[in-house]
Amino acid sequence: MNNIDKSEQFNLDNIRKQVSEIRTRGAEEARSERPAGEINAYALQIAEQFREGNQTPAIIIGQYRLFEFLSLLAVGLAILFFGMTTDGHPFLSKAVVTVALSGLAIVFLQVADAYQIPILRAPQRFLQRILGPWAAAFIVMTLALLPFDVNNIYSFRLLGIWFATGAVFLLVARLVFAYGIRHWARNGVMERRAVIVGGGEPAKELIRALEHQIDNDIRICGIFDDRGEKRSPVMVAGYPKLGTVSELVEFARLTRIDMLIIALPISAEERILQLLKMLWVLPVDIRLAAHANKLRFRPRAYSHVGAVPMLDIFNKPIRDWDGVAKRIFDVLFSVLALTLLWPIMLGAAIAVKTTSKGPVFFMQKRHGFNNEIIKVLKFRSMYTHMSDPTARNAVTKNDPRVTPVGRFIRKTSIDELPQLFNVLLGNLSLVGPRPHAVLAASHNRTYSDVVEGYFARHRVKPGVTGWAQINGWRGEIDSDDKIKFRTAYDLYYIENWSLAFDLKILFLTPFRLLNTENAY
Repeated sequence: MNNIDKSEQFNLDNIRKQVSEIRTRGAEEARSERPAGEINAYALQIAEQFREGNQTPAIIIGQYRLFEFLSLLAVGLAILFFGMTTDGHPFLSKAVVTVALSGLAIVFLQVADAYQIPILRAPQRFLQRILGPWAAAFIVMTLALLPFDVNNIYSFRLLGIWFATGAVFLLVARLVFAYGIRHWARNGVMERRAVIVGGGEPAKELIRALEHQIDNDIRICGIFDDRGEKRSPVMVAGYPKLGTVSELVEFARLTRIDMLIIALPISAEERILQLLKMLWVLPVDIRLAAHANKLRFRPRAYSHVGAVPMLDIFNKPIRDWDGVAKRIFDVLFSVLALTLLWPIMLGAAIAVKTTSKGPVFFMQKRHGFNNEIIKVLKFRSMYTHMSDPTARNAVTKNDPRVTPVGRFIRKTSIDELPQLFNVLLGNLSLVGPRPHAVLAASHNRTYSDVVEGYFARHRVKPGVTGWAQINGWRGEIDSDDKIKFRTAYDLYYIENWSLAFDLKILFLTPFRLLNTENAY
């Protein structure tokens, strides 16, 4: 680090230390997870504009990377098929070389940063970063094949044709994609939506710095600040102040926001911590703008929007391609589970219908991703006239509201199997924090009153099974400690998520369900 004032460095270290404590113990003294009430009419109008999800640059660029690989492969295979002569090497061995060379070209393009937004926006200015990796892939593959007599496996003539054709394709495709990027940026398809926290001059400087970035993909949706108009005017650099920070929590739950940028100096340690304690429960990236700070850290300490440096405070969990991978995981294993378990589900449906009056299924409102209200499907386990859709009164041991069949399917969790359809619909995941009923309570106190940071468990999509459940925290919540431990396990899962972790939880679930001690 260079030119770092010791007191400033202490402030930054202290912030990072306390942020770590927020992650592990919950946001002490925070109250933002509670509904902040109605936001003002203008903020609500703005929120409506950003209610629908958008494609992040990472997803679109990833799709284009796959498109380039498949296109180069198709060009190579076509040239190979139509230009191949009879020799001692079968088509399959040549096709393997084609696949390997196409993959190597994509790797080299990635290493050369050829998939960065500035290069994709103006490929004509970066020809060396496009054609250089393409040529390097051919050179490396040719050298690798020399011991095997490359001219017999893949003739120099065909390699030359493929190199020239591929180079033309790369340039033409990228020029078309560059036009698409500019079009999508103007129409809001390819953007990261951001809200600035903190107004006044720091916010104005940040906005100006972002606007001067040619490759800026940030859409500023508004500004939120608790300070009055004297210190934080209602309009900053053409963007309106939409409300207070407490209202921001509600605003972020109504919209699809990607990032919160705190426009405060690092020296404002106490105020930054107050903001983090309110905002960490939201499923967004939280960044501290560092463009105006005199501190200068190593480049790895920053993330950047164009050339504007940001200090990373919180990252959105399960983002971009991780989210895509998790969705594929959910669909594949849900279909597999339904294929294997349909006889059990059919038997349960018949048993429920023939032993008590009422519908087979029961719909209940629960908290979903980003605190949204979702409807979860279950097999009905209570007598219809005694059912409790709000789950205000938790089911207890020997509860008279539960039918004999209901008691069995609750203990074995068979009543939860219809939630596999929720997974296919997309409002549940196979693995994640279990969704709780909207009015669920412990000793007449809602869970958010019992556990600080409770709604941070909604930063990811809820699941049919979860880390808390396989560790024994399932069934009746008759004490504050039970919901506290359940939330702690949920937050651990969010911070340590991976597909391998999901697979482990899914594998252990049937075995851990044998413990029915707390399941009524």
